[in-house]
Amino acid sequence: MYSPTQDFISSTELYKFQSLIEQKYNLKFSSYLDFHQWSVENNIDFWKEFFLDSKIVFEGEIEPVSKEPSFLDYPWFPNVRLNFAENLLDVGEKKDIAITAFHESGKKNQLNYKELNENVANLQNYLKQDGFSKGDVLACYMPNITHTVVSMLACSSLGGVFTSTSPDFGIDGVIDRFGQSRPKILVMSAGYEYGSKYFDMLPRISEILEKIDSIEKIIIVNFLEKEIEFKHEKCIFWQDLKPNDSEITFERVKFSDPLFIMYSSGTTGKPKCIVHSVGGTLIQHLKELKLHTNLKKRDKILYFTTCGWMMWNWLVSALAVGAEVVLYEGSPAYPSLDAFMKVVDSHGVHVWGTSPKFLRALDIYEWKNNYKFEQLRAILSTGAPLLAEQFDYIDEKIKKDVHIASICGGTDIISCFMLGVPTKKVIRGEIQGLGLGMDVRCFDRNGNSVIDQEDELVCIKPFVSQPIYFLNDKNKEKIKKAYFNKFDGIWHHGDFVTITKEGGVKVFGRSDATLNPGGVRIGTGEIYRQTEKIVFIDDTICVGKNIDGDVQVVLFVKTKGQIDLSDEMKKEIKKSIKNETTPRHVPKFVFQVKDIPYTRSGKKMEVIVNRIINSKKVENIEAVANPESLKDYERFNEVFKK
Repeated sequence: MYSPTQDFISSTELYKFQSLIEQKYNLKFSSYLDFHQWSVENNIDFWKEFFLDSKIVFEGEIEPVSKEPSFLDYPWFPNVRLNFAENLLDVGEKKDIAITAFHESGKKNQLNYKELNENVANLQNYLKQDGFSKGDVLACYMPNITHTVVSMLACSSLGGVFTSTSPDFGIDGVIDRFGQSRPKILVMSAGYEYGSKYFDMLPRISEILEKIDSIEKIIIVNFLEKEIEFKHEKCIFWQDLKPNDSEITFERVKFSDPLFIMYSSGTTGKPKCIVHSVGGTLIQHLKELKLHTNLKKRDKILYFTTCGWMMWNWLVSALAVGAEVVLYEGSPAYPSLDAFMKVVDSHGVHVWGTSPKFLRALDIYEWKNNYKFEQLRAILSTGAPLLAEQFDYIDEKIKKDVHIASICGGTDIISCFMLGVPTKKVIRGEIQGLGLGMDVRCFDRNGNSVIDQEDELVCIKPFVSQPIYFLNDKNKEKIKKAYFNKFDGIWHHGDFVTITKEGGVKVFGRSDATLNPGGVRIGTGEIYRQTEKIVFIDDTICVGKNIDGDVQVVLFVKTKGQIDLSDEMKKEIKKSIKNETTPRHVPKFVFQVKDIPYTRSGKKMEVIVNRIINSKKVENIEAVANPESLKDYERFNEVFKK
């Protein structure tokens, strides 16, 4: 799909760092695969050298790089102290643009690095006066706007712990999350717009304060400048924070101290609260942004995300490179998908992050590309496996000779296990390679490492962005159950993958939603590849129904225009799947539904549908972006009984 020129390869941050290692250690790597192998076999040297090369601001001693390696007791850089915000704010030239924020209405605002520092200093001063200090939690219930970034930086500058969720979460979702993380300060929007419709958030305040007694103050952000009359003794409006001339102070904390509280999707209960470290998050994000994305100072990077998804945290870390972070708030389809794509083109975005779901929407919309995207050199995609046909779509409909980087990791690691490699050619339908320093393998059920075989994604060595702990998990039972209940002492991620002998990766979906008819394991991605091609299908979700000790494949179909799914259509679906895969892939049942449930970050919720049709308890419906869709699936339990 794409082959970088030698001149481009020589200009990449990855090539420069690899050359540094070759020179310092008297080595010569024949390929990226060789370099990756060195980075995991010598991961102590790798992380030390990258730490030094990244010019991270810190105090203390780099040695030892790691204590006794452990997944359960965070071992990295025990003698280093640093501050996350300091490493994001003390980078760009004062006049360089730090953040550009776009709104669906067409409004745009910008902060240069000087203005960003001033905004952070002002909020930090207020937080200090309010008694906020190291270890305290600040939560954002906010849209994807500059105020959210400023809030995170002000919090982390004081050694605080930041957590966030997007404004489309209902009260139950917010209480399930923040009720566990127990913030002292809540920053929330007065309201937000999506598809030009305004949603008033102020009526939620009284219940939030009633249910989360840790909140001492709410800072309300009226960024849409609505006429508001609202008073509460625990609330203050952002615009009423008194400006001051104070300088930012940075509280340097341990490398292993908490920075972010993230949340699992919570499909089987309340979300688990995953805590990530200051240093591990910083150094891992720097590695992925610089080496794997080739992001450089003054580059512009836009990832379409909300602040309830880990890609927001990843995106904002681009400030540490000196890049311009481009935010987009609102619906990318309002007033049209074309309007969103115009932003990518006209603003001169160099790195654009998207998802298979968005690319599919563009295709259905029959988007006519009238843009050149002259500055665009890399398109990243995550949220689900990027289908081979979508590589073609990017090449044919968006831009040729662009670096297509499908990336995959998760909230669990606040980063990626596999992602782009700017010095390698792009192979259609494959993620380019495993992340440097990440000793990732594909294990069969007996714990044997396999190549060119579909099986379980694991990581056999501790890595810098591993969680430091889960909240409310004194005996570490939750974290053990989440990652270590399948292979002793080895991180089991729950993805079904193939690692090729050339080092590429194919992802087939979550292994906990993997189908197992007749004992043969099938990734749902293989079935979706075929249903994507059928003209009358809008979307599908595939799960397994447990019947008489076996698993039967069940396919739920949303048709275009809600046309009735006829028996002939069902036959066509089964025939297409059988012809392109195997008879075992063919669904036993094909049912029509009105909608497909997704998480708020755009992932199909196979696990929750699986639990419904297997008559298992489903909790935390707030994890679902469109919970009304679930009612449609409940009726099929009666069908199966018949």
